[in-house]
Amino acid sequence: MQLHAFGINHQTAPVDVREKVSFSPESMGDALRDLVGRSRAKEAAIVSTCNRTEVYCNTPDPDTAIEWLADYHSLKTQFILPYVYKFPRGEAVKHAFRVASGLDSMVLGEPQILGQFKQAVNSAEEAGTLGFLLHKLFQRTFSVAKEVRTQTSIGSSSVSMAAAAVRLAERIFPSISEQNVLFVGAGEMIELNAMHFSAHGPKKITVANRTLERAQHLASRFNGDAITLHELPDHLANNDIIITCTASQLPILGKGMVERAIKLRKHRPIFMVDLAVPRDIEPEVSELDDVFLYTVDDLASVVKEGLDSRQSAVAQAEVIIDSNVTHFMDWLESREIVPTIRALRDQGERHRRHELERAMRLLSKGTDPYKVLESLSVGLTNKFLHVPSHALNHASNSERDELVDLVNRLYHLHTAE
Repeated sequence: MQLHAFGINHQTAPVDVREKVSFSPESMGDALRDLVGRSRAKEAAIVSTCNRTEVYCNTPDPDTAIEWLADYHSLKTQFILPYVYKFPRGEAVKHAFRVASGLDSMVLGEPQILGQFKQAVNSAEEAGTLGFLLHKLFQRTFSVAKEVRTQTSIGSSSVSMAAAAVRLAERIFPSISEQNVLFVGAGEMIELNAMHFSAHGPKKITVANRTLERAQHLASRFNGDAITLHELPDHLANNDIIITCTASQLPILGKGMVERAIKLRKHRPIFMVDLAVPRDIEPEVSELDDVFLYTVDDLASVVKEGLDSRQSAVAQAEVIIDSNVTHFMDWLESREIVPTIRALRDQGERHRRHELERAMRLLSKGTDPYKVLESLSVGLTNKFLHVPSHALNHASNSERDELVDLVNRLYHLHTAE
C-alpha cells in the first residue's frame, strides 16, 4: 500500500489557476473512474472546493496521477507543476488530518471542509474507487478532526467567509439594512451567507438558482423572493449586494450583463462577492466603474483577523494530529507485513499437513502410536528449524553476527557467551 496526496490550494495557486483544475459534483464519479483506469492508482478520492483540489490515492507512481490531473482538464503538466504540492505516506496522512481539522483552510478552523471531505468519500464510494487503505485513512481523518474540535478552541472566534463578506459590504454601504441582497446559488456556502446578511436586516433578499424549487426553499427561510438563473438579467439592477457561489463550470454573470445593470442603476455602486471556483462572475467585471468585486482570495486578509488569538489552539491541535499520524503509520506498517506473515503461516500449514498425512499412513499400517507421535514431532521440528539452521550455517562473515542476533530475538534464545 503506497499512499500519496497531491494538489493545489489557495496557498500555492491563485483562483484563476485553481478554477482550471476543479471538479463539479456531476463530473466527480466519471473523473475518479477515469483516474483509476488511466493511471496506476488502485484507489482514489478527490477533494474539490473553492480553495483546493486534492487527490488522495494508493499508487506506486504519483507522477502519472499528476499527469492525469493536467490531461483531464486539457492542460499541460508543466502548467500546473509549479503550483502542485506532493505528500507521500506519513506526510499525506498528516496533511489529510490538518485539512479536515481546519488548520490548512483560508479560514482557520472553518467547519465546512469536514463536510466537503465526507462528500469526497461518498463520491469515491459511489464510483467504486475507495479501497481498504483510503477508507481507513478517511475514517481516522474524521475521528481526528472531531478530537481536535472537541479538545481545542480552534473553531472559536473563527471569521467565516460569510462574516468576511458582511464586513466588506459594511465598508461600501453605511448600512446593510438599506440594501437589497441577491444570492446566486442555493448550496451550503450561500445558505451560510444568507444567515449572516439576514442578521443585519437587509431591505430585501432574493435567491436565484438553476432550479426554482431549491431557491424557494432557501428564500422562504429569510422571507425572500426566489427566481431562476434565467431571470437574473431582469433583476440584477435592483440589487446592491450580490453573493454568488454555484457549481457552474462557466461564468453566470458576464461583463455585459453587469454593465447594463450599472447603467440602469445610474451608477449606484454594486458590491459583488464571487465565492465560486470556477468563478461565477467574469473577471473583467472588476474593470467596471461602480463595481466592487471580490473573490475568495480577496477575502484572505479579512478572515485572517483574529488569528493570533487562536495560535495556542493551533499548537494543541498539531500535537493531537502528530500523535494520530504516528498511530496510523504504525497500523499501516503492520499491514505491509501481513503478506509475509500469511506466507509464513501457509508454509507452516503445509509442513503440518504433510507430517500429519505421513503419521496417519503409519497408524493405518499398525505402527506403534508412540513411535508415530515421536516421528511426527521430530519431522515437524526438523522442517521448522531447517531454514534458520541452513541460513546460519551458510551465512557470510559480514552477515553472521546480525543473523545470529535476529535468530536469538525471533526464538527468544539465551545462548552462553
